[in-house]
Amino acid sequence: MTQPIGPVMLDLEGPRLSREEGDMLKRPEVGGVILFSRNTEDAAQVQALCAAIRRVRPDLLLAIDQEGGRVQRLRQGVTRLPSMGQLAAGYDDDPQAVVQQCQDAGWLLGMEMAACGLDVTFAPVLDVDGDSTLIGDRSFSADPQVVSLLGGAFISGLHDAGMVAIGKHFPGHGSVVADSHHELPVDPRPLASLREHDMRPFAELAQRLDGVMPSHVIYSAFDDKPAGFSRSWLGLLREELGFKGAIFSDDLLMAAARVAGSPGDAALAALDAGCDMVLVCNDRAAALEVLDACTGRAKKRPAKLRYGRARPSLEALPALSRWRRVHARLEALSASQDA
Repeated sequence: MTQPIGPVMLDLEGPRLSREEGDMLKRPEVGGVILFSRNTEDAAQVQALCAAIRRVRPDLLLAIDQEGGRVQRLRQGVTRLPSMGQLAAGYDDDPQAVVQQCQDAGWLLGMEMAACGLDVTFAPVLDVDGDSTLIGDRSFSADPQVVSLLGGAFISGLHDAGMVAIGKHFPGHGSVVADSHHELPVDPRPLASLREHDMRPFAELAQRLDGVMPSHVIYSAFDDKPAGFSRSWLGLLREELGFKGAIFSDDLLMAAARVAGSPGDAALAALDAGCDMVLVCNDRAAALEVLDACTGRAKKRPAKLRYGRARPSLEALPALSRWRRVHARLEALSASQDA
């Protein structure tokens, strides 16, 4: 039987777990840890860091943002991944080959992250490319149907590797210019337009996703709160789209989340709206405030996302013919984008 875990995912200061951080992770409100570039030196070090965390709390969910392209926190000792837009290049000429490439990329990413000791990589991006510089080539395409198809292939690959798939940023961040890290974007389009465009990948893939991360964007024609703080949006995700997995807030310390108040208030607002786990990053005082605010809360859904198979070995991956083939192709594709 799955035991509930705390609803807070927080970060660490460096590549090694300090004694103070170990004590903090023992707090029952903590349910997960997310790694950033400052926490990663190479794959073997990440594996050791994950093992150190699990010695303190074996039940924690360990996560990383490892999409590929410009969002790749771990770069040494693993495959250099192209962005999702780069994976999708050539779709019009050979759609079958690109679908297979996206599935292979999801599989390789899942295998490598599992071998490092991680449970979750926050991928794939299901935003439809539009005006957003924040999204850009993080998206598979400006065509919702292509995003659905290639995102679905990527999800299949992650699942082949035993890794969960987390779709972001519901109901779609691709059509707003403002960057929610620095300001609060507002998308004024009517709900019907969102359904026909940005929401389509989420609607088509909701029942295959294990997790969803909503955006810090206000869709003013539907609700006056950002999606991650909106009972209306998260209710639609569950009731209309049939999503049954875990909902993760985006980082509560992004500028767009300030509309919900202090870090503690924002955490409670997100949880009360329907999030299962809230992310608090890059501010230890804020993290402690959120832990205090979340006293007594726990959730089951995130606990179900822990990696459930025997983990592959980093050293043994190159013995797999599929890994060698996909690794070579993705490395070459990444290098070609730099040329």
